Amino acid sequence: MAVLAPERADPEPQPRVPPSVRRRPAPRPVRDRTPPLPADTRLSWLLTAVLALASLLSRLWDISYPKDLLFDEAYYPPEANELLTWGFEYNRGYSFIVHPPLGKWFIAVGEQLFGVNSFGWRFPSAVAGAVAVVILVRLARRLTGSTVLGLVAGLLLALDGFSFTLSRIGLLDVFLQVLVLAAVACLVVDRDRIRARVRAAADVGASGFRLGPRGWRIAAGVLFGAACAVKWSGVWFLAFFAVLSLFWDRAAWREAAVPRPTLVAARRGLPGALWALAVVPVLTYLASFTGWFLGETSQGKAWAQQNPDTAYPFVPDALRSLWHEHAKWLEFHNGLSTPHPWESGPWSWLVTGRPILLWNPQGLTDAAGDQVVRYILMVGTPTLWLVFAPALLWMLWRLVARRDPAALVVLTGVAAGWGTWFLNLDRTMFIFYMAPALPFFVLAVTLVLQDVLGPPHGDPFRRQVGLGAVCLYLALVAATFVFFYPVLTGQPLSHSDWLLRMWFPSWF
Repeated sequence: MAVLAPERADPEPQPRVPPSVRRRPAPRPVRDRTPPLPADTRLSWLLTAVLALASLLSRLWDISYPKDLLFDEAYYPPEANELLTWGFEYNRGYSFIVHPPLGKWFIAVGEQLFGVNSFGWRFPSAVAGAVAVVILVRLARRLTGSTVLGLVAGLLLALDGFSFTLSRIGLLDVFLQVLVLAAVACLVVDRDRIRARVRAAADVGASGFRLGPRGWRIAAGVLFGAACAVKWSGVWFLAFFAVLSLFWDRAAWREAAVPRPTLVAARRGLPGALWALAVVPVLTYLASFTGWFLGETSQGKAWAQQNPDTAYPFVPDALRSLWHEHAKWLEFHNGLSTPHPWESGPWSWLVTGRPILLWNPQGLTDAAGDQVVRYILMVGTPTLWLVFAPALLWMLWRLVARRDPAALVVLTGVAAGWGTWFLNLDRTMFIFYMAPALPFFVLAVTLVLQDVLGPPHGDPFRRQVGLGAVCLYLALVAATFVFFYPVLTGQPLSHSDWLLRMWFPSWF
């Protein structure tokens, strides 16, 4: 007897989904290339503090010598004293106050504490130099996931002759360096915090979620604004890293498999970025001019009253006057082309080709009547600086081949602090303009040493050989720094000993 098969019911018709609302396949998650932070938090801070203390003491040792005004100390310490006296720089009747006041306020703190003398106006620079070492240690540790490599970066900065002399003179650039470095470090922390929050979210959704106030990014905006209030070249770091911060936001959403990470990053991150990295820096910058606003005879303060028929009359007179003063400063900087015996171009900075002679009194002799040379040269430690160019090439390789986020941070800092000086090669420039970019070059060398050291869980023999090579290089840099120490601090040298330290004709 044949068994009849049950009649198959027709399937229910499926509704057609318009193409505009069809679900798109989720993007493939992006592999995280950011190393985790080490767990040795207390030990790392202890070692960082030891290195910071050693750096500070080395910079403070005999810092008041010589008591003469060195190079541009002829301008900034006197103007800092004027800030203490009136709250603004004295109006001399001619425009040579061409930098914002914040860096001079830092110098004024030392003069207030210790008097208007060489120790007073150089003390803040020493503190800023030591703080830069601390921040670089923490930044390198976060970028590499290694406390050892963080300490290596800080040690290299502490043993750099250029950074050492910059921290022992009352100029503005060391403050620009530490503020830029601190701002970048805050943005990197913000990047890691946001990425962790996105990862931890139970349901990210197709449009992401509200991130709320981002304190580290706001802190970065304050620090970037303060950097610009020391020297205008800080604005390049603000612009470059603000863009990079938005790309980091996009990467976080893309890693979370959000369908449209660019749109989500713009929606969730751009409004806050405009506040933190545009409005906050401007407000911070204007706040540094508080003394100028309060002063009755500040330089250029009366310009708007003397020129009432200018554009934008609805803008308060003080702001119009400040704007005009800034236009004069910009004209001065763009037209600064007067030849100087110690000027140099950005290409030569990579190899410290034309360092700056800060002090060289003539006619000195010892008890036997032989010539004595006292020389203070703002020169980088050669065994460190001569590695900068190949280290940059290695960073390009790491970025292209590995898509390494640490290399991207380094190259962004180098582009902002070194590459932008090629925009106006006719301008008179000096090697100390390299100061805010220098920590990023040191980071480049540190990342090269990371590859020399090898992966932490790799072949033990390979790791031991790499560690030996890294230690040998650090010892070489330290020995070179000690060798050049007399010409960094003005110690007495015989003529022959001095010549041993003049490696290139451009150093004379």
